Amino acid sequence: MKRISIGTWAFSIGPYQDHPVPWDEILDKLQALDFNGVELGGFGIHPNPDIMPTKEQRAACKKGVADHGLAFSGMAANLWSQHLIDTEDTTPYLNEFRKNLEFCVDLGIPGIRIDTVQPPTIFDKVDADAARKRVVNTWKKCAREGADKGVYVTWEFEPGFAFNKPSDILRITEEVNDDNFGIMFDTCHAHMVAAVGARQPGKKETLPGGALELAQKLRGKINHLHLIDSDGTLHGDETSTHAPFGDGQLDFDALIPELLRSGIRHNWWTIDLCFWPDAWAVTERCKKAVDKLNAKYGIDGRSG
Repeated sequence: MKRISIGTWAFSIGPYQDHPVPWDEILDKLQALDFNGVELGGFGIHPNPDIMPTKEQRAACKKGVADHGLAFSGMAANLWSQHLIDTEDTTPYLNEFRKNLEFCVDLGIPGIRIDTVQPPTIFDKVDADAARKRVVNTWKKCAREGADKGVYVTWEFEPGFAFNKPSDILRITEEVNDDNFGIMFDTCHAHMVAAVGARQPGKKETLPGGALELAQKLRGKINHLHLIDSDGTLHGDETSTHAPFGDGQLDFDALIPELLRSGIRHNWWTIDLCFWPDAWAVTERCKKAVDKLNAKYGIDGRSG
């Protein structure tokens, strides 16, 4: 069976920005709902390198998670104050990555999420080829440094960030060309990128087979999964709407078998309710939906 986690950013940003769910309350509820793990949004009031600067604080956090019968499935690093595409010097981005990478090591977090941090409108003022080279060269360094620390690097593409066309995703991954680097395949982002072409600059690029075809093209390059439905809309005209299971259009009976062929080297499935207005209230419902998928497809416990 797959191990099931949920991203804590759903309870700390967007509708929860002014009243984030406390960390201990999250752990208590996930334990009660029989989750296997937690995927850390490393910002705000939740554990992150800025509010837990000491090894002792980090060790206590790690113990608290384990004491709830949980484990970390990954971490979303707070890199969004940095510049990547519109600067020749990406050292500040790399330094922030390194700070979060060390935090992952201290907490025993196996993977770190990154993205291009800037919107697709950035190409109004930056040449796309120059931007791609900056991204690739920077992420090559991230991948190697992550490998040295035993932490894999995963890129979450989405409509709200630059390089959001299927060919962009494939090309950049191939150009980084590192076994410690791969794609975070979020099912709602995949639908909005491959079937809708949301927020793509210039001519839209979609695939006839939508998210399923994108997963097929990325087979062997995916190293992390986020599972959630999509209703084909954007949240705030910015990023994909992360609709609870059953409120969208995705055919998980088609997607899951393909994602099981993707070659992922770990056994986590992560629920992502980012920006959903009542994420805390629908967490149990989403866990039950993923449990059904797990019972149907995750029996052998393998990812590939």
